[in-house]
Amino acid sequence: MKKTPLLGELTVPGDKSISHRSIMFGALAKGTTKVENFLQGADCLSTIGCFRAMGISVENHTDQNLVLIHGKGLHGLTEPESVLNCGNSGTTTRLISGILAAQPFSCELTGDASIRKRPMGRIITPLTAMGADISSINGDGCAPLRIRGRRLTGIRYQSPVASAQVKSSILLAGLYANGTTTVTEPYLSRNHTERMLEGFGAKITCDGASATLMPPEELFARELTVPGDISSAAYFITAAALIPGSELFLKNVGINPTRDGILRVYRAMGADISFLNERTVSGEPVADLLIHGSRLHGTAVGGPVIPTLIDELPIIAVAACFAEGETVISDAAELKVKESNRIAVMTEGLSAMGADVTETGDGMIIRGGRPLKAAVIDSRLDHRIAMSFTIAGLLCGEMPDIRGGDCVKISYPGFYEDLQKIVS
Repeated sequence: MKKTPLLGELTVPGDKSISHRSIMFGALAKGTTKVENFLQGADCLSTIGCFRAMGISVENHTDQNLVLIHGKGLHGLTEPESVLNCGNSGTTTRLISGILAAQPFSCELTGDASIRKRPMGRIITPLTAMGADISSINGDGCAPLRIRGRRLTGIRYQSPVASAQVKSSILLAGLYANGTTTVTEPYLSRNHTERMLEGFGAKITCDGASATLMPPEELFARELTVPGDISSAAYFITAAALIPGSELFLKNVGINPTRDGILRVYRAMGADISFLNERTVSGEPVADLLIHGSRLHGTAVGGPVIPTLIDELPIIAVAACFAEGETVISDAAELKVKESNRIAVMTEGLSAMGADVTETGDGMIIRGGRPLKAAVIDSRLDHRIAMSFTIAGLLCGEMPDIRGGDCVKISYPGFYEDLQKIVS
């Protein structure tokens, strides 16, 4: 496969984080919430399934990426008849737990094999402090979870991790709590929940890495347009930035400052990325991105920037292999508890392709410039691993044999088709 410039334009699918939240907040609001550019990925469909099981009517016009959620207000959910299945979605599992903790019924949550290995103690602890009755059924701190709804009390919680899922779970429980709820993180994680709750009528104040919620009497339906997902755009940004002669135009990409770390890092590495037509859409900053091929050099990636690019670190690791010099990724131990241990899996796969990569306790050291070649890659059914190694193959001119590559449907069902559109 010849390495050729990427030319043309793309509109990437809607943001996964915002799509999830649109269903949840729409279900808890009074009236009908209209969501345009909804992501039709498997994870977001799991969220729809869970709320339908609790009596919420959700019209999903898949051909238009349009969703209508007929909300019943904060107290309109009904007890599901069976276990709620969250599929592969950590966002669904953790956020919905905060909502369920305050409902007048009991239920159980489960998911696929990956979800049943991901740590849920990080939400069990703060929700329990609020008065919730939530437990890991197998006693291992993972799903399946049993939740018996109870009256909750607001808390001030100092989170040990910068995690939007943890923060959001607590804030969603806080919608029902007696008194205010405050969450403070070590670093500010993505703030879609805070922005969207305010848009639905909640009173929420933010100060640095702290968010404080006053429980509202009700939330109210609204219309939303979901911006393009920067995590999905990241793969094309990486390829275009590294292939000489590329000129790629990506339309309607969300550039929320709690999510744009990859753009800051790539610019520091020498990437040619321009922001055009910057604007605000449904409370979120959006821009069109123009990327030209250039030469990148190594950098250090760590500290407060990590929460703003946590899902992009696998593709950043790929970029580092094709950059000049050394790149050090640190403070990223959170990668070990994603859909796979992304530090170990990326180190293993890139090394198999010939890269000079050393795994560390909280990241990787990558010495760029070595030629890469095709290899057999086990994606571990992790969508971000599969897409990252597809781009690695594009950059080295030899496509690896990616086992389980269909898992991209979790967040980007049309990924392979979109890539073909811009490979000249």
